[in-house]
Amino acid sequence: MRVLALNCGSSSVKSALIDAATGQRLHELRVEEIGSAADLQSAVAHVLDEYRRVTSSHPPEAVAHRVVHGGEKFHTATLLDDAVLNEIDRLSALAPLHNPPAVAAIYQARQSLPDVPHVGVFDTAFHATLPECAREYALARDVRERFGIRRFGFHGINHAHVASSVAAYLKDDRLRIVCCHLGNGASVTAIEGGRSVDTSMGMTPLEGLIMGTRAGDVDPGVLLQLLRSGAFDVDRLDELLNKRSGLKGLTGSNDMREIEKRASAGDEDCRRAIALYAYRIRKYIGAYAAAMGGVDVIAFTGGVGEHSALIRMRSVERLEFLGIALEESRNNAVKLSADRAIELISHDSSRVRLLAVRADEELAIAREAARAIDSTRAQQA
Repeated sequence: MRVLALNCGSSSVKSALIDAATGQRLHELRVEEIGSAADLQSAVAHVLDEYRRVTSSHPPEAVAHRVVHGGEKFHTATLLDDAVLNEIDRLSALAPLHNPPAVAAIYQARQSLPDVPHVGVFDTAFHATLPECAREYALARDVRERFGIRRFGFHGINHAHVASSVAAYLKDDRLRIVCCHLGNGASVTAIEGGRSVDTSMGMTPLEGLIMGTRAGDVDPGVLLQLLRSGAFDVDRLDELLNKRSGLKGLTGSNDMREIEKRASAGDEDCRRAIALYAYRIRKYIGAYAAAMGGVDVIAFTGGVGEHSALIRMRSVERLEFLGIALEESRNNAVKLSADRAIELISHDSSRVRLLAVRADEELAIAREAARAIDSTRAQQA
């Protein structure tokens, strides 16, 4: 099945036409650094026009869409109709940077390719296995139930992809994995036997690690204090936490490559940001090792996780007590590609395997969509 995987984010459109059976990329197109909603709409239109042009003789047989927040309802890849889209749109308040552009892209794609099935693949779905102790917040029951407050977790598409890739690479599907997805958005997930058992993001993508423009963990009392001060209303606070915090707030930039260069040149703000960023990752690794009763693999993925040897090194410092030993030469030599999607970066003496793993959300999305379509057709037969 030829599946067009459309991964529409807040500032980028990533897409690939994929043979879901073989994993072969038949065509690929990315548009990055999109500045506004109007520009994003134009980028999606451009991507769809390009696919119509290059696939006129062999068009896609399905379109798979990444959707960040699936809420309580969507735990598996789901065929998209108007009712499903209305529900996804309703969840936009929980993922304001991601669900609205995804919904807009889905409407455009359905108009452009109306004769093929469209499937939503949800970032939250992988975390549906969270146990109650990891899922619930210590708030009054009536408040939790009235407002649907619970931990959902995100980046599930790539965390699931990393878990299955690592299991195949090490030929073991019972592994305890701490997966560090480090990009502009960042999260850590504890994976036991292929199932998510805890994750750093919460009801929204704001909780957890320091990210490109998001603050991560913040004392809720700080937010109350900012509201009480009168300097912030809800909208200004939302903008602060989602767009003006994290690495951007600490250094003025959310590009880790620039931050590392400035740090090496003596910029104290950038040095501090790297220390804070790695420290938060290290705390979550230690916490999830404790939650799982140990750890067999620590995997680094995402733009920063794949490309920053410094962040990988700093993130496992002082974790020797867990049996972790990084091999510096291996770590510095990592060059992931489609043909080399996993590289070992731990020392041979390390009890815990350290791996850099290439993210491939488009492949994961395409395969999930193909399985959903095959399952639906089998039920209808």
